[in-house]
Amino acid sequence: MGRNLTIDILKIVLAFFVVFLHMNFLKDSYPTISYVLVNGLFRIAVPVFLVITGFYFLHIDHLKKLKKWLFRTFLLYAIWMSIYISYWKDDEQIILTVVFGYHHLWYLIGTSFSGVILFLLRKQSSLLLIFLSIFLFAVGYAVQILGNLHYFEKEQDSVLNMYLLYRNFLFVCFPFLTIGFLISKHHTALSEYGQTSILLILAVCCVISEGFVNYFWISSESTDILFSLIFTCPLVFLFFKNLYIKTNSKILANLSTAIYVVHPLIMKSTFYTEIQSPYKILIFLAILIPVSFALVYVNKKLKYLL
Repeated sequence: MGRNLTIDILKIVLAFFVVFLHMNFLKDSYPTISYVLVNGLFRIAVPVFLVITGFYFLHIDHLKKLKKWLFRTFLLYAIWMSIYISYWKDDEQIILTVVFGYHHLWYLIGTSFSGVILFLLRKQSSLLLIFLSIFLFAVGYAVQILGNLHYFEKEQDSVLNMYLLYRNFLFVCFPFLTIGFLISKHHTALSEYGQTSILLILAVCCVISEGFVNYFWISSESTDILFSLIFTCPLVFLFFKNLYIKTNSKILANLSTAIYVVHPLIMKSTFYTEIQSPYKILIFLAILIPVSFALVYVNKKLKYLL
């Protein structure tokens, strides 16, 4: 079986979701809509990426394969941490940054750690794995909500509001990686395209609705974890997996990775931050897309960049 072009296209869309999320899309002009997108809809990106990774993790069934997978993932993490070193080398909590990852790179190191845990637990019952996934995700979600509600004294509250405490390999990466793994293991598929479409639309509406609820009744602070992601993200993956279009090219898959890893470099550049234009986002995209394609090309020569 070749690659699924539909999944590769989905990954491109998700990569742009991450880009717009980090840009706080529409924050100045439409703050409410911006919040619902940035802390709602766009938050499906990383969990769906994890579900996709987990789906293919089923093939990591031997220690030798795990070592190869870990080497590949960790090398990618190490390369891009080195590229971004000027942004984090002076952090007060530099050890935490190295262990948990700088900015968007937390996803790579989190996937590595959660992959090791999943490999060790892969032969356990699916029921136990599902229970662990939902339980750990719920714990992370609860910690975040308690932090955003600011119920506790200042010292405890500051701990609860450390995003490393709830957005990490255990409470985010492991649950979604495991769900993808179980989808692959049990050959889970959705039938009845029309019904599936309605189900997916309802699930996405739940994510958007939760964003509104958080904004108006809990906190207008940034929200990484939405509870509705636990069922919406697997549905998104299953829906697009069913729309199978065979391809042998990895260009789009590599392009999505390129967009993901390189966009903060452009976003944080002096050139970009000093742009004063109503078309700033379009200018950014006009730079990001060719740079990402160039990175795909360079990766063909150097390998391991993507």
